[in-house]
Amino acid sequence: MHPYQKDFIELARQHDVLKFGEFTLKSGRISPYFFNAGAFSSGRALAELGRCYASRIVDSGVQFDVLLGPAYKGIPLATTTAVALSDHHGIDIPFAYNRKEAKSHGEGGVLVGAPLRGRVLIIDDVITAGTAVREVIAMIAAAGAELAGVAVGLNRQERGTGPLSAIQEIEHAHRVPVLSIIDMEHIITYLAA
Repeated sequence: MHPYQKDFIELARQHDVLKFGEFTLKSGRISPYFFNAGAFSSGRALAELGRCYASRIVDSGVQFDVLLGPAYKGIPLATTTAVALSDHHGIDIPFAYNRKEAKSHGEGGVLVGAPLRGRVLIIDDVITAGTAVREVIAMIAAAGAELAGVAVGLNRQERGTGPLSAIQEIEHAHRVPVLSIIDMEHIITYLAA
């Protein structure tokens, strides 16, 4: 296990991000646990979280030109990851995020930040069914950019609509890597030790 993976689990534990019980997810599925990335709600927690994402991304070797954080939880994740990439790895990457509703005044549109061009890496908290990621993949294509991959904090290891996991469905359909800092199996093993 990489140091950033242990750091991520300890950070999640400190901030009570992972809860066990019975939860209805956005996908409508019932889950015995819930990963609430919104509980990383302090400057220090976000800074550490950004370092974990940045370390995973650099470790993977994925090549990209822009970070994109889907609304809403992906917004601070893209921001803190961009800062960590710059501060800790010397990689200055532009970032953007989308709005749920198009803005009709000011700069308008659904995209805030850097234009989507070149290879775009999506940053989000988890992938359950892959619905939110597929929406921003369409936005990337509409902008004429290319999907470089997806980076998530936690791989829930959930099944998709068929025999593959939701992450495997995205990897196969779009021929890109889906990077996760940690998967649920490793969290359970770590917490049980």
